[in-house]
Amino acid sequence: MESTVATIPILGSLANSGAILAGGFLGVLLRSRFPERLSTIAFQVMGLFSLSLGVSMASKSANSLVLIFSIVAGAMAGELLRLEDHTDRMATKLKQRFAAHDEGFSQAFMTTFLLFAMGSMGILGAIEEGLGKGPHLLYIKAMLDGAASMILAATLGPGVLVAALPLGVYQGSIALLAGQLAGVLTPPVVNEISAVGGLMIMGIGLSLMGVLKIKTMNLMPSIVVAAILGYAFCPV
Repeated sequence: MESTVATIPILGSLANSGAILAGGFLGVLLRSRFPERLSTIAFQVMGLFSLSLGVSMASKSANSLVLIFSIVAGAMAGELLRLEDHTDRMATKLKQRFAAHDEGFSQAFMTTFLLFAMGSMGILGAIEEGLGKGPHLLYIKAMLDGAASMILAATLGPGVLVAALPLGVYQGSIALLAGQLAGVLTPPVVNEISAVGGLMIMGIGLSLMGVLKIKTMNLMPSIVVAAILGYAFCPV
């Protein structure tokens, strides 16, 4: 029994999700102690940080046509599928289930998931663990995400906690499929995925700052398009 558990390459993903839950819980406790003016400035700073991080990630693209086509095609697909509407309905149900009264619940969930999932560290760390190289990279990411989730939860609210589950599923799935994905998710492909994620995070930043409301969830199919086009047009 012990050997069977040890062969399941998801310890790093579980640790990452656990760190987000722990940090997020502390952040929610701290949030009630924040005066409104501090919450407002923290919200704006998170928007600025998201913009900065998004620009940095988007610059990783080696082919601007791949980046542009991925985000446009993905956005059109997401709009047709109405992913944002489905996410909002799910967030409403979760708010009711957890007795959360935060109007920004859905935004907190999406912001947290994108910030933690779209970086190359999570993808490469999951592949390394799945190939039997150990979860060392994901353990480092878990420590960073735990600290960041505390700040996010103190700023954005309890929606941050909900992001731990899909993040664990996302990274765990990559780890379990690492043998098949290792040849596809090469560093150039990961860079294109991160670049698209960067544009999405920039959208989150603009929304947090109240500059522009972007339906970020509708952009999610762009990740799949970026992986396909990156594999086809961005050689190792």
